[in-house]
Formats: sequence, C-alpha cells, structure tokens
Amino acid sequence: DLGQVYYNSTANAFKVTQTVFGTGSWSSGGALNTARSELAGAGVQTAALAFGGLVYPPRVANTELYNGTSWTEVNDLNTARSSNTGIGLSTAALSVGGSTGSVSALNESWNGSSWTEVADLNTARQNMSGSGTTPAALIFGGNDGSNTGKTETWNGSSWSEANDLNTARSDLAGATNGTTTATLAFGGSGVSAANESWNGSAWTEVGDLNTARQNLGGGGTQTSALAFAGETVAITESWNGTSWTEVADMATARYDLNTGGGGATNKAGLAFGGNAPPGKQTATEEFTAPSSTVNKTITAS
Repeated sequence: DLGQVYYNSTANAFKVTQTVFGTGSWSSGGALNTARSELAGAGVQTAALAFGGLVYPPRVANTELYNGTSWTEVNDLNTARSSNTGIGLSTAALSVGGSTGSVSALNESWNGSSWTEVADLNTARQNMSGSGTTPAALIFGGNDGSNTGKTETWNGSSWSEANDLNTARSDLAGATNGTTTATLAFGGSGVSAANESWNGSAWTEVGDLNTARQNLGGGGTQTSALAFAGETVAITESWNGTSWTEVADMATARYDLNTGGGGATNKAGLAFGGNAPPGKQTATEEFTAPSSTVNKTITAS
C-alpha cells in the first residue's frame, strides 16, 4: 500500500514512504468455551461474536464474545440453530437462516447485549454466506431443499430478493466484511473453486480459487479477502482484487467452521470452531500479515 509522497525541490526528488505487507501466518487465539461446528460469526479479529452451532446431539443458542484474547459467554440466541450465517460487527449483528431441525427463515438482530427476532428471510435456507453490516446486509447461496443461488438484501427492516448467483451452491464462503454493493462469493458444494463478484445489482464470475473446496471459511472485502480451511484442508488463499495466492496453512485442518466474522481484510483474519479429528473444535486461529515501512527516493528527470 502506498503511504506518503513528498517532493524535495532542492534535491529535485520525490520521497515515497510505502507500507509493505508480508504473506502472513496463523497463530493461536483463545479457545471457545463451547466446542461446536456449523456456527456463525460476526465482527473482526479483535472484536468478534460466535453464535449458534452444532454440539452433538443438540443444536445450541450459545453466544460468545471475543476481545482479541479470550471468549466470554453472553446472551443466547432466542432460537437454537446450526448452519446459520452471521453478518455485521460484534456490537450490531444478524443471525440469519440455518437449521432448527428443518430449514429456517429466522432472522435475529444483536444490539451488543441481546438478540431480538426481526423480519424473516423470503426463502428459508441453511449453509449460505453473507456480507455487510446492519442495517445494510446481503445473503447469498445456501440450501433450501436443494442448492440455490438466491440473493437477498436487508435494509434494516425487511429482506428483498435480488439477482441470483451464476452458480447455485451451498457451503460457500464470502467476503464477510464487504458491503451490499461490493462483495465476493467463493467455493461451495460440489467442491467448487468458483468465485463471483457482486456490484450491487448482479454477480460476475472472476478468478477462481486455486483449491476447490466446500464448508470453508472466508472474510475480508471485495478487493482484499481470505479463503481458509474447508473439507479436509488447512489451505489459506489471499485475494488481491484480481487473483488468489496461496499463503500460510492453518495449524488445524477443519471444516464447518465460522460463517461470518472472518476478518476485515486479507491481512487480518479469524477462524474458530468447526470439525476436525477427534471432533468438534474450540480452537481459534488468528491470521496476521506483518507490515514494514520502506522509504524510497526517486530523482526527477
């Protein structure tokens, strides 16, 4: 990323201060209090929310808050469910859809201290992904009895149907810190590498993942995203707005981990929960790309 540019008229030269980021690596964070898979999340690396999920045999309503070091139990969802999707921040989030034993259209809003039921989705579904914040959010894909490409937008009070994904799929990930006018949808059922970009009205196919996978995690924005883990893999890929590059693997290969809350950019990500031998996970991992400042002098001709 380009920082400051200065011109020295005496030396007839430009001084450029540039911030350079490394490829990044994963480190251990604080463990969840409740081991679970198929859970939802919201927020960023230093302030995240985990809610819902599957702890065999029951689905749970448990909600936990992460402060960058440890998880604390806070008020539960009104309805226990798994395979739900999280959108937003740790202080203002949505828990959308999922499974209560059957496919759900339920939508709950978090105000920083408690959950309130608000307007349902138009199409009940599970295993979708989402993007944005409240009161402006987007969900896409999932399974409503079969894989779907349906997309819906939230305006703070109701959901509206929008144009579908080009490739119908469930178990996908997205640029969860994107917006309702700029986000990504990648991976998914059928062990897909497909990646689509949303411009506020339509989806366009862009550069595929290097490793096709489903039940993966994701985070970031339309121009700066992370894809991580998935069925049987620990692989992490970084998106620069044009293409994916493989970076450092996670410590624990896992799947069915958090949907939402995957981090603000491809330089700061968060993964928690999921399935891996010998079972449900409490493990949290933090992805960080280190930065350094480089000064360059360019002499004007």
